Amino acid sequence: MSVESVPKPIAGAGNFVDDRLGAGNFLRRNLRKIFPDHWSFLLGEIALYSFIILLLTGTFLTLFFKPSMAHVEYAGSYDALRGVMMSEAYASSLSISFDVRGGLLMRQMHHWAALLFIGGMMIHALRVFFTGAYRKPRELNWLIGVLLLTLALAEGLTGYSLPDDLLSGAGLRITEGVAISLPLVGTWITFFLFGGEYPGEDVISRFYSLHILLIPGILLALISAHMILMWVQKHTQMSGKGRTNENVVGSPFYPAFMIKAGAYFMFTFGVIALLGTFAQINPIWLFGPYTPADISAGSQPDFYMGFLEGSLRLMPAWEINLFGQAGGTLAMSVLIPALVPMGIIMTGLALYPFIEQWVTGDRREHHIAERPRNNPHRTSIGMAAVTFYGVLWLLGANDEISAFFQVSLNWTTYVGRFLIIAGPVVAYIITYRVCLGLQRSDAEILSHGVESGVIKRLPHGEYVEVHVPPHEAIAAHMRRETVPVITDGNTGRDGIPSKGMRGPLGRLRVKMSQAYGGEKIPLEAGHGDGHGDGHGDGHGHDEHAAVGKGEDRSLTR
Repeated sequence: MSVESVPKPIAGAGNFVDDRLGAGNFLRRNLRKIFPDHWSFLLGEIALYSFIILLLTGTFLTLFFKPSMAHVEYAGSYDALRGVMMSEAYASSLSISFDVRGGLLMRQMHHWAALLFIGGMMIHALRVFFTGAYRKPRELNWLIGVLLLTLALAEGLTGYSLPDDLLSGAGLRITEGVAISLPLVGTWITFFLFGGEYPGEDVISRFYSLHILLIPGILLALISAHMILMWVQKHTQMSGKGRTNENVVGSPFYPAFMIKAGAYFMFTFGVIALLGTFAQINPIWLFGPYTPADISAGSQPDFYMGFLEGSLRLMPAWEINLFGQAGGTLAMSVLIPALVPMGIIMTGLALYPFIEQWVTGDRREHHIAERPRNNPHRTSIGMAAVTFYGVLWLLGANDEISAFFQVSLNWTTYVGRFLIIAGPVVAYIITYRVCLGLQRSDAEILSHGVESGVIKRLPHGEYVEVHVPPHEAIAAHMRRETVPVITDGNTGRDGIPSKGMRGPLGRLRVKMSQAYGGEKIPLEAGHGDGHGDGHGDGHGHDEHAAVGKGEDRSLTR
């Protein structure tokens, strides 16, 4: 690439770097890298920018926080707690809130940024899942994303516990109960975290090391790897005119994408600053210091831990005693809520790209993001998982729901136990039917065109609206690839299934593939050629009936 082929600022920077490091061509090439444009691609950037704000505000807070459980008498400026014995961690948190200039703003910005960081990752993961952006060659980056989300939950838990207030202490007590219930290793893990019997004297200092050093270091490394892989593999793009698996249509990194990214970072920073200024969050001075004998009424964790709280509340009391008094007790009422929901969601996310590849036999590279409607089974599975998570999250506040709506707490729990099974099934069925309906709508538009607003009178006196072909860009966006299918006839030579397809597992794979893939609503399903006034027989009866009877006519204009 010559200097004249790139903008002058890039050429100048490339020459500067090339003269010193010999990397001018690398710099010029990457500054002109093309990034596709779509609003949904900004969801991942919310998480990235929130993480940067977390690092900045967290660095400020570490200068004043004291990670110690040593008991001191509070003598700060908050009168309601003056003279109360508390840990140094809680006293320093109060000092940050009331005595350090800008301390409360930094605390609240840090907390809001943490919520936005995890929320942004969740929404970004849903965007990637529903559009199939995890497919080859991005499976490794998908696994990194799942690991990032898991570590973010651990990072949130350790940070939430550091102030040592009554609310966070209640959550820490639940964490201890879950850890100690684990067979064989539970006691060791509990002593590792707490340094002895609960609550111990070391949990705050150990959580502090995890929160500011170990987990952030791993997160930073994984985020860097995530971004490098995305840069090397190139970003997916939405389907549309001129967009293929071999090109990228969009704006160059410099200056267009860089300016937009910078502006979006400032926008994210501004929103978090406004939330930290005007929206109170985690007022630890109202909760008081943690004591094992007390509990706050109506306590709720941060939203990202709500689904684990809900699973604990929904699970019936169930214990298994092994070998009588000489054996141990498996607290299934704690083990199952702690491990199964997280295992279903995280393990399912990690394995799904490989399961889908096995079911469909699709090993091609994909750089075009699918519309969710074009893979109805995947979209339905995703919505079933979202419903499963949502029911658990909602029932994490079953006591608040019961008190607010004046209904029985027991009945709230019983309904939750029913919904955790029936809800995902109903969500799957509804989502699948909606996807088919949207596919049918696309097929109608491509076959019959869109309403033009022009009314035409036919020779026999009937009035119909003239249809015109959809805009080329709209038609290109609607067209889709068929989800591949493994069949008995194409898996072996001369129509004979290969050896791997002859056994029970092979036959199951074929049946799953035929159910999962294939064309559900062919885009060619329709009448007429879609290029005239929409009346194939000269009188309009056939086409008018095909478009009008029992079909959804909410067409794109």
